[in-house]
Amino acid sequence: MLINELIARIRTGHLMVRTSDEWDQLSSALMQAYHAKDDELIEQLTSPFLQSWRTVTSYVLRDTFDTAGITVTAPEHPWGIAILTATGNSCEPLLCDAPEDEGDRAAAAVYGGLQLLTFDQTINRYIDGISTLGLG
Repeated sequence: MLINELIARIRTGHLMVRTSDEWDQLSSALMQAYHAKDDELIEQLTSPFLQSWRTVTSYVLRDTFDTAGITVTAPEHPWGIAILTATGNSCEPLLCDAPEDEGDRAAAAVYGGLQLLTFDQTINRYIDGISTLGLG
């Protein structure tokens, strides 16, 4: 499978669940809830947001990743989509900006001011990660 085809399938898989505007609205609402420290709204929005990204990656795109030789495992980062592994390389696309030099990336994402990505930013980071996997 060509990398361009893989990227198109990843984008399409996520757009089958929500439009890019719907993804962006959910991301924005969740980010506003964090900034307002509205724990009830955070709890209400976080699970559907994370689970949607993770479910598409782990289940909807399972055959696509298998065909490309990519193994999908659970994320380590609280805002990670999944850990993608191929040819001995791994990446973990995130749904937020998190400083890599921070000792605790999860704390940096939340306590440093959560900055969730837009749909297009997330897909672009996803693609950047996949390009590091060394696929044909």
